[in-house]
Amino acid sequence: MRSPKIDSKQSHMKKYCFRLLLGVLLLAVHVKGVEPVRASADNRPTVRWRGFNLLGMFMKGATPGQFEEEDFQMIRDLGFNFVRLPLDYRFWMKDGDWEQIDEEKIKPIDQAVAWGKQYGIHVHLSFHRAPGYTVAKPPEKRNLFKDEEALRVCAKHWAFFAKRYRGIPSTELSFNLFNEPAEVSEADYERVATALVRAIRQEDPKRFIIADGISWGCRPAESLFKLGIGQATRGYKPMSVTHYMASWVGTPSEPPIWPPLPMAVSPLYGEGKKPLNVPLVIEDLPAGRLEVFPHDVSGKVVVRVEADGKTLSDYTLNPIKGPSWTNVVFKKEWNISQGRFTGSYSVAISAPVKRLSLSIASGDWAGFRKVMLTTADNKMAELPFENAWGKTNQLFRFVGFKPGQGFQTRAGVLSGTEELKQSALAPWQPAFDAGIYVMVGEFGVHHYTPHEITLALMEDYLTIWKERQLSWALWNFKGSFGILDSGRKDVHYEAFHGHQLDRKMLELLQKY
Repeated sequence: MRSPKIDSKQSHMKKYCFRLLLGVLLLAVHVKGVEPVRASADNRPTVRWRGFNLLGMFMKGATPGQFEEEDFQMIRDLGFNFVRLPLDYRFWMKDGDWEQIDEEKIKPIDQAVAWGKQYGIHVHLSFHRAPGYTVAKPPEKRNLFKDEEALRVCAKHWAFFAKRYRGIPSTELSFNLFNEPAEVSEADYERVATALVRAIRQEDPKRFIIADGISWGCRPAESLFKLGIGQATRGYKPMSVTHYMASWVGTPSEPPIWPPLPMAVSPLYGEGKKPLNVPLVIEDLPAGRLEVFPHDVSGKVVVRVEADGKTLSDYTLNPIKGPSWTNVVFKKEWNISQGRFTGSYSVAISAPVKRLSLSIASGDWAGFRKVMLTTADNKMAELPFENAWGKTNQLFRFVGFKPGQGFQTRAGVLSGTEELKQSALAPWQPAFDAGIYVMVGEFGVHHYTPHEITLALMEDYLTIWKERQLSWALWNFKGSFGILDSGRKDVHYEAFHGHQLDRKMLELLQKY
């Protein structure tokens, strides 16, 4: 017969082991961030947000550190319902200590949230500069994605905001973790986002949260799908149009084009890379001068231009240090020099050509920036190249010098909306398929782009977003991307409450 004391001891031991096992399981769940970070589906927006970024606290030292009531009133009166507030944590950092938050410096954000409620405007808070991360200059001294201390401090800041605004419904206020994670792995992003979402949820389980997509918001972070949050994309493609002559990104100064003309594929390959050694072929070319602009070159290469089977030019490119060459390096693994050719060369075309080809007659491969045709009466047409390693060219034909003509493929020119569906929306299909809430946190066109092209690109974006019922926010309300005081030289402005209003852009936004 067993002793009652032994039975009692074993019973207590079983209960202890069970509790220990349960504690380990709960700890594992907490560490992985499965259940504690999951949001209720009820918190996602039920209305379509349409509005603007307001930059009052966008960058310490460059913006005023406060917001203006008239912005909220005008946005409401013009028919919009949303503002995104890009924030720089240095505004509320106390005495240079990123752990200390000066609540007095938070009051402008409190006021913006109150104005949002007063004027029926949803307010979306975004850490544009978070402790440990920014896409702006100067960079943060510590790296949010590699430094546990930076992650702890960033989570502390978000927990502060979550606690401060607890009780304000998600219909009025939402959070955006931080702006445009760039060259970050999915695993690092998942770890950081999970920690930040958990910090918010512990203070305010009902707050709706959005994380920007990875690669500057260009594609969804699929590792975040399980967190029960939304994601945000951007409307800045192509950068050559949206950021034309923008000093902070260094885009080409060549005049932008929209809708886009077809682009040839670069590089072209030599015989040693069969079956990729396919020439670029252009049909129905008029007489004139063809200027060729090479780019990156691998080894000594001969570029051949032929017209109706007759060789017009064999031009040798040999990457060596000297004039017209940069970034020249010797690749030991292939026993070959590679470099970038910065010049161009011309080929005379004395008579109309039915079939012109550009090929690599000998050598490894060569990239190209563009080819340009100029006639005797100075008419010009340009065929740009895109870098697409491992692809070959379609057949091109020349159709004329008027805008939107030039060089086309047999399929013709994609419409602007079709181009954007392929380049900007298609990468987000996994998020759509997974039922993730997707919005556009920023879009717009810098004021040096011609107004006609600006409006055409914006309308193509707005069209495809409306089809998907995506929310959006223009960068910005006032300023070089906005509808007020943009400083464009080709706009007839209308006086509006002491500001210069771009009426055409306003009416375009109101339409969608």
